Amino acid sequence: MKNNTLDSNLPWWKFGYVWLVLAGPALVVVASCVTFYLAVTRLDPVVTEDYYRKGIEINKTLDRDASAASLAPAVQARNHAATGVVVPASKPEAKP
Repeated sequence: MKNNTLDSNLPWWKFGYVWLVLAGPALVVVASCVTFYLAVTRLDPVVTEDYYRKGIEINKTLDRDASAASLAPAVQARNHAATGVVVPASKPEAKP
């Protein structure tokens, strides 16, 4: 007959499954303590007061870059030199 572990007189800490069950919550407690320490000791970056205006300026810069790329004078000149036909520039599509 097999030796039943439930009938043994061993203390609870000698069973491997107990440590497996306790390891998960213990790891969560340690990780939460580390997270709390990092949150308390590190400074939060401050959002500037005019973040919206800066975002609008970035969008305007991107729109300017897109419209400059759509003109593409080098491509038109190259096509004109190769074929002898001037290709009219296409207008950029309006964005909603």
